[in-house]
Amino acid sequence: MGRYNMEILQKERRVISVIVINESSVLSRITSLFAGRGYNIESLTVAPIPDSDMSHITISTNGNARTMEQITKQLHKLIPVYKVIEHEEMVEKEMLLAKFPIAENLSDISVLSAAYNGGVVNVGKEMIIVMVADEPSRIKHFIEAAQRYSPIEIVRGGTVAIER
Repeated sequence: MGRYNMEILQKERRVISVIVINESSVLSRITSLFAGRGYNIESLTVAPIPDSDMSHITISTNGNARTMEQITKQLHKLIPVYKVIEHEEMVEKEMLLAKFPIAENLSDISVLSAAYNGGVVNVGKEMIIVMVADEPSRIKHFIEAAQRYSPIEIVRGGTVAIER
């Protein structure tokens, strides 16, 4: 196989934004396109666009260039879809909430959170909750580093992206 063919078949992380008109079943139709081609959606966020009747859907997945091109073309054909953007140059962030036992070193947890653009958002009698917001690869590093403080629960919020 030539170099071009190997590049087409190589799966890599992709982020796609879809601007849609708010209608029922829009999300179902979009996710069906991915499922129909055997692609898992790693992260999916949906939020309304202020002062409009539209929403911004950000999809993070892994795929090869050829299949992602086909999915993008199919997304353009869906009636409630206004615009599809496969990000090249983007600012990408993900939010995470983590709950730790209060018995752990609170100052260390706070410093760790601050290193990942976060901080303490809630303290209870038996737990502390922190929030961090950073690039997805750094969120992964935060999760690895946080393991030494025995997290009770970790919830990731999904990727959001915007073109530069």
